[in-house]
Amino acid sequence: MTVTYTGEVATCRGFGTFLKVLYRWRGSIYKLVWLDLLTYLLVYYILSLIYRLLLNEESKRLFEGVVNYCSFHGNVIPLSFVLGFYVTVVMNRWWNQYTTIPWPDSIAVFVSASIHGQDERGRLMRRTILRYVCLCLTMVLTMISPRVKKRFPTLDNLVEAGLLIDNEKTILEHLNKKFPKPSKHWYEIFLIPLPIVWATSIVTRARKEGRIRDDFAVKTIIDELNKFRGQAGLLLSYDTISVPLVYTQ
Repeated sequence: MTVTYTGEVATCRGFGTFLKVLYRWRGSIYKLVWLDLLTYLLVYYILSLIYRLLLNEESKRLFEGVVNYCSFHGNVIPLSFVLGFYVTVVMNRWWNQYTTIPWPDSIAVFVSASIHGQDERGRLMRRTILRYVCLCLTMVLTMISPRVKKRFPTLDNLVEAGLLIDNEKTILEHLNKKFPKPSKHWYEIFLIPLPIVWATSIVTRARKEGRIRDDFAVKTIIDELNKFRGQAGLLLSYDTISVPLVYTQ
């Protein structure tokens, strides 16, 4: 979870600035591991009391031998190196996920500049392409974010939001009925790029009608659509493929 805190400390001066960040609870390491820490301290003090109050001298020597054995073999494992490598992987993965989020702004600029015509059909083409792009992004986020899924639990909600129309909803429902239990990989391969395919069809139609002046502009728009699709698929890959469990353990 990413929690913004820079606004609270950006204008701080003097003593206490670092402590204000260090002891912040929301989004902190304390909130994440407090239960594990309490369990560890409880087990530690139970063993300490048993060692100091209940064990005889022979049992204490046996206990100390076990402790020395664990300490020696614990130092054999390069824990600091492995931990540093794991933290690097997690931080890079977190930042790459953010930078991978596709934004429709660049596509909107290219579509607005390349598809000409101030009549109703020209405006409808431009708006429909951007609607398909937003639909693709929303479908991806419903598979990743519980909040977005709660906002758009069904295709009917996409229709109500204006991202989908009835005949397009019928096409998607037909695919769902044909494959009633699709895997996440199936969704990624077939359902998610479907709005992008519809958008490219409109671009091709606009070129045939002369609303796009040259093939280079067509290639530019389609390249941006493919880039958008690739970033959306990469987001799904981040959601599907986790950090290997052996690193976490």
